[in-house]
Amino acid sequence: MAGPIALDHFKEALVFLGTAAIVVPLFRRLRISPVIGFLGAGVLLGPAVLGRFGDLSPIIKALTFSEVEEMQIFGEFGVVFLLFMIGLELSFERLSRLRKLVFGLGALQVAICSAALAGLAILFGQSGPAASVIGGALALSSTAIVIPVLLERKRLRVAAGRAAFSVLLFQDLMVAPLLFMVAMFGVREFAGFGSGFFYALLPAVIGLAGIVGFGRLILRPLFRQVAVARSPEFFMAACLLVVIGASVVAAASGLPMTLGAFMAGLLLAETEYRRQVEVTIEPFKGLLLGLFFVSIGAGLDIARILDHALPLLGLTLGLIVVKAALIYICGRVAGVSGAVAREIALVLAPGGEFAFVMLGAAMTTGVVARGVGGDLMIAVTLSMLTIPALASFAVRILPRTPDTDTHGLRDLAPPSDEGPAPVLIAGFGRVGKLVSELLTMHKIPFVAVDGDARLVGEERKAGAPIYWGNASDPELLRRCGIARARGLVVTMDNPQAVERVVEAARLQRSDLVIVARARDATHARHLYELGASDAIPETIEASLQLSESLLVDIGVPMGYVIASIHEKRDEFRKILQVSDAAEKPRRAIRASTRTKA
Repeated sequence: MAGPIALDHFKEALVFLGTAAIVVPLFRRLRISPVIGFLGAGVLLGPAVLGRFGDLSPIIKALTFSEVEEMQIFGEFGVVFLLFMIGLELSFERLSRLRKLVFGLGALQVAICSAALAGLAILFGQSGPAASVIGGALALSSTAIVIPVLLERKRLRVAAGRAAFSVLLFQDLMVAPLLFMVAMFGVREFAGFGSGFFYALLPAVIGLAGIVGFGRLILRPLFRQVAVARSPEFFMAACLLVVIGASVVAAASGLPMTLGAFMAGLLLAETEYRRQVEVTIEPFKGLLLGLFFVSIGAGLDIARILDHALPLLGLTLGLIVVKAALIYICGRVAGVSGAVAREIALVLAPGGEFAFVMLGAAMTTGVVARGVGGDLMIAVTLSMLTIPALASFAVRILPRTPDTDTHGLRDLAPPSDEGPAPVLIAGFGRVGKLVSELLTMHKIPFVAVDGDARLVGEERKAGAPIYWGNASDPELLRRCGIARARGLVVTMDNPQAVERVVEAARLQRSDLVIVARARDATHARHLYELGASDAIPETIEASLQLSESLLVDIGVPMGYVIASIHEKRDEFRKILQVSDAAEKPRRAIRASTRTKA
């Protein structure tokens, strides 16, 4: 028999979930980034503030975080899931178009900032190896905060947002070499970067090649088998297996876990399961990112900040100013516009989460003194707290000029956000496919969703813009572009499924044209009640088509036949709509009577 449950094991999780339940709705209502709320909650509930009074009251102790290191371990998965989601929004083809920006501006930023910050560290008395580590660590920016902040402000899809992402991507690629540099400096016999350096990086190259090659071979078949099973639980398990598995393989190869997750996302972005994977992973990403931000706030040493306020604030301000100036210069040298260079300079100027990893490893190996490393980590944390404010300052206060897209920055935009607004087709059987053919004839783009994995796979091979998933899921509809869609046609032969899709779509957009397939007149009236613009009963439409063929075949002129059929169709539509309008008050009365009873 199991022993008594140790409630302390669940305290951190319960406090965090309670924090998330308060922070997210409150800060969204105040139109403030939840990132600030999570960081602030971490500081307030961490060991440096309320945690100091935990011994005075059991209630305070129960409401504070004590295991900050464990939180940070799990919180790092928030960054992993974030990079996976970013990879899903891209593809290898679109990413290859940005190679000049990633390996041009990104490489220039890392090289210039690392060299300049290392030089400043030498001026302040640090040794060559310590200065090199400090320069590399401080040159990195915060992917975990910058990307969510840009997403919230809808800046990730504009030129500045994509340029910032390109730089962040290169920084992630450089984490492995930088960490290897820290390890080499920690070896007393270190004699420079010779052939041993490249042999040490060989596992990273093999690991990355393995993720790409193995992923291309198994991901699509894996998800096809899971989709055929029609089990949401198995699909979720497959998604988590891919994200965590790719991250662990990357970590075992000496690469950052985030890079492995990003590559897995890129591979899945080319499949028909992309949108449903996004919907499945989104809740995990949001919670784990919140935990990451809370752990950063909880790890802040408030006592040391108060004791050395001016030096630490000066170090933080100096880091932001120096990096912002250098990044602006790098942007202009790389050829981006002044407006883009200003914005990316501000959002990328603060430090990043990988600085904690590098500085922590350097302090462990003795390359960087613990006092210096601790102060630098505090400065990085304080600088990260300014990112939301700097992003707002860049957009709202700085003068802006038209952006010139000279590097193909728009190539990072998801397909659903490019070109004219599409028509969404829910269900791609015989009826849905015929609708798509007519839309194509009139040069109207469309995006289709269907729950039959085999059908989706065949149509995807034929070039159709179709995704596998549950079309009644509001989040999937949003991912497929319902916010800007010209219309939605629901062609599924399951009446209950049609009703769920119509209801979900109408809740998201009150002005959307929704045309739905109905089983009969009764079903059509119910669809009108749920918000369908037009409901087409199969029985009535079949009767009209039979009548049309009969009248034409027996010699009635085509023009008269078409006119009469249209007239009859409009008559049925009015009858169904009027019947629904008349039935609504009676339904309301019956519902009210049942409630009172």
